Amino acid sequence: MSYNHTPVIGALASTPLIRRHPANPVLDAARVPYPTALVFNAGVVKFGGRYVMVFRNDYGSLEQQTLEPSHTTDLGIAFSEDGIHWTAGPKPVFKLQGEEVVRGYDPRLTVIDGRCYMCFAVDTRHGIRGGIAVTDDFESFEILSLSTPDLRNMVLFPEKINGNYVRLERPFTVYSRGGKDRFDTWIAESPDLIYWGRSDLLLAVEQVPFANDKIGPAAPPVKTDKGWLTTFHAVDLDPARGKNGWEPSWKKRYTAGIMLLDLDNPKKILGMSASPLLAPEAPYEIDGGFRNDVIFPGGMILEDDGEVKIYYGAADTVECLATAHVDDLIRLCLGQ
Repeated sequence: MSYNHTPVIGALASTPLIRRHPANPVLDAARVPYPTALVFNAGVVKFGGRYVMVFRNDYGSLEQQTLEPSHTTDLGIAFSEDGIHWTAGPKPVFKLQGEEVVRGYDPRLTVIDGRCYMCFAVDTRHGIRGGIAVTDDFESFEILSLSTPDLRNMVLFPEKINGNYVRLERPFTVYSRGGKDRFDTWIAESPDLIYWGRSDLLLAVEQVPFANDKIGPAAPPVKTDKGWLTTFHAVDLDPARGKNGWEPSWKKRYTAGIMLLDLDNPKKILGMSASPLLAPEAPYEIDGGFRNDVIFPGGMILEDDGEVKIYYGAADTVECLATAHVDDLIRLCLGQ
């Protein structure tokens, strides 16, 4: 596949409004009590009076920079009293595998009416499906729905809007987008979290100035008095990057963007940051990882004092935390 026609995007920097936490990475393989290798792309919520993180495990050897086959991937759990210091559970809590299913991964957590819902991706032998499950104890998960292929990323809004559940999603529209990565963010509604429709395009990759490859939802939205604040991932591709991590050839860079959606009509974008909220800059984001130059938010929590905690996978290897004030993020979206 040739990318010679794709304009290369140069250096990118994070907004000065956001701060990486000095405790980063807040969770890595060394702090998990079983032999995982990559701990990243976690969903994070406040549930039952504490912070809960469900994270992706990929197995292998950190020292030898090798991974076991993808069907070994599962999800682990960690708990925290302050959102900074985490204790991982003794064993993984979620795994999908079967004759048709290869693995489930990349969880996104949303609390709706006192129950915790988890969106996740499912690799099958006939395409990637998007799943929604619900749990009350993080020990048993009831799978409510699985999409048709190919739906890779999904996140739920934390409440019904105009009587329906709402989700952001990123389908793999390779055929209709010229046979290459040109993935966009869509929005859909459901009366019951099972049947989804009324789908519309929300944000296209060509509308994001720091992406030339693909975009999609990241952490689930949080509600503010100005609108739904939500992150998205934005990817640019540079053929010159070559080997950029363990992976034999990794030419992409993942950054995080942020936008504000209308409270009553989340299909309306009120504003979007013109530059990345977070771009890879810290050592644990740009060096030594499985895929360097990757930032992928999976959880966002709005605290009572206005602090926004954003949890993100770094270099597809560890889990990190960045913070900002909600008023600053809203102003950033609105260009103020």
